[in-house]
Amino acid sequence: MSDQPDTVHRIGDDMEVTLHFTLKLEDGTVVDSTRDKQPATFQVGDGNLPPGFEAPLEGLAEGDTGSYQIAPEHAFGQHNPQNVQLLKRDDFDDIEPEVGTVMSFADAAGGELPGVIASIDGEQVEVDFNHPLAGRTLNFEVEVIQVRPATTH
Repeated sequence: MSDQPDTVHRIGDDMEVTLHFTLKLEDGTVVDSTRDKQPATFQVGDGNLPPGFEAPLEGLAEGDTGSYQIAPEHAFGQHNPQNVQLLKRDDFDDIEPEVGTVMSFADAAGGELPGVIASIDGEQVEVDFNHPLAGRTLNFEVEVIQVRPATTH
């Protein structure tokens, strides 16, 4: 029996992918992983994975594994100083801001925007609205469990 080449699905457009992944900082600190839970399933191009994470997976098939270094501009962007805002302590109502706390703020469109309290100086509170992983190079390790054509509902 010979393997039919068209039975091997590879990761690409219009494919649904199920995989285990581990996301690590350069020093090996694990940021996120599916290893101890359900694998992740997504459709290529659906926005669940930033394009920088999808690109190295292209062409992989069921059973393949890989480890990729993702530069900040292909992951969560560079740290942008314009995303760091100074607020007044009075803006926090009854909440006492603490350095390192992640808080939710309303953005201009009325949506939720997470920000990290970066520093507190008297009545000034510095809030960093950059993604916590902005500016970080990440190591992305994957184990492809299943690749199949995506079904449209």
